Amino acid sequence: MEKRDNSIEINKAEFQKIGYKLIDTISEFLVDISDKPVTTSKSPKELQKILGNLSLPENGTSAEALLESTSKLVLDHSLFNGHPKFFGFITSSAAPIGALADLLASSVNANVGGQILSPIATEIEKQTIKWLAEFIGVSSNYGGVLVSGGNMANFTAFLAARTAKAPKKIKEEGLSNSNNKLITYCSKSTHTWIDKAAILFGHGSNSVRWIPTDASNKMDNEVLEQTIKDDLKQGHQPFMVVGTAGDVSTGVIDNLETIATISKKYNLWFHIDGAYGIPAAIIPELKVLFKGVKEADSIALDPHKWLYSPLEAGCTLVKNPKHLIDTYSSHPEYYNFSLTEEGGSLNYFEYGLQNSRGFRALKVWLALQQIGSNGYIKLIREDIELSKYFYALAAQHNELEPITQNLSITTLRYIPENLAIKDEQKETYLNNLNEELVTVLQGGGELFLSNAIVAKKYCLRTCIVNFRTTKKDIEECITIIVNQGRKTHQKLLDKPL
Repeated sequence: MEKRDNSIEINKAEFQKIGYKLIDTISEFLVDISDKPVTTSKSPKELQKILGNLSLPENGTSAEALLESTSKLVLDHSLFNGHPKFFGFITSSAAPIGALADLLASSVNANVGGQILSPIATEIEKQTIKWLAEFIGVSSNYGGVLVSGGNMANFTAFLAARTAKAPKKIKEEGLSNSNNKLITYCSKSTHTWIDKAAILFGHGSNSVRWIPTDASNKMDNEVLEQTIKDDLKQGHQPFMVVGTAGDVSTGVIDNLETIATISKKYNLWFHIDGAYGIPAAIIPELKVLFKGVKEADSIALDPHKWLYSPLEAGCTLVKNPKHLIDTYSSHPEYYNFSLTEEGGSLNYFEYGLQNSRGFRALKVWLALQQIGSNGYIKLIREDIELSKYFYALAAQHNELEPITQNLSITTLRYIPENLAIKDEQKETYLNNLNEELVTVLQGGGELFLSNAIVAKKYCLRTCIVNFRTTKKDIEECITIIVNQGRKTHQKLLDKPL
């Protein structure tokens, strides 16, 4: 059989034809994205009807026809986090070079688990890790691995911390045979990943000490140290402290320097969850907020948040990469992945939970080069200034109350004029009103934001990690919020008891 006849291969001429057509379609989409609704208004049932309830096809369809119909399906019925009025959660507007990078990476289809399977991809990931460390201001000797996102980046560090600080017999005998309960410490505003890690990795949710925050929403470090002392007296084994560099609700950065000192005093692993905020450490005037970052044993950051990478791209950085190998390295007899060359060669399956790994690094690596550190300083600084502008405009409007502003996150709430309700009933009503308003705005397609609870107030939350957003977009969003707030308020007033 000299040549196989099959329907999966696409010849050069056809690949070029449909590829160019797809690129044209994507180019037009990116040019017109600001004129589109931020999200579809169709219900799941409506989308299911459009998709069709078909059985698995027995015979194939041409690639050209499939890509043409699928392009329309995806571009007409998606939420666009690249839209200039998308401020929800923390997913950035993705750099176009990342889309092209993913096409190239998929074409080669490197498995970046073993160096022999991904020779240049491995080296590119190593260089990307080095550059990310330099970006946030820690030593380029930090090692690390690219993962899917914040949960996996923090999980990867959690397990490395456990291996480094727990009794050595834990690998063979497990947690159930340990005499001392392993304890983790974090602020009450820490992302829910820590609860998931404690549960999934056998510690139990009661092993997490949720430290209260002070008036500025930073972890109360006096309470932290006292809680560590109390646990030691009770015979527990503290092993890890998590500091947050940009909490997801309000963007607040913990006092990392003090946390580092406490961690060192009690021989604890110091981890920083910087999935969202730590790229802001590159801004010269903000470096003081990140003092202590160089003392971290591990750091989580997400290029698909504030480095404008397409999903998926998270990262775990570890001061001593040997802790990753100690945690994840495994050598079954069918692994012929020996490393004999000089130059710091490595197999990434020894650095994390995955064996088979896609070439995530390429899109991050290319964007870092296309934009450069000065370009990122400009973009991140502009995002922060736009967030401050959002806060300032809310402060000027008599129907809006700005609540917090940190990094590129602003929280606010809508308050109707001449609201007759008083005291506790007023706060309950405003919480219900703003919760309903978030739902209305998310489904309306004009803008997309999320929510936060700040000091028991239900708030609208805007996070700007979007290089397409302008001052004009912010001004228009203020008008949209107020107009929808009035309608929602009237609707609640008209609702029968």
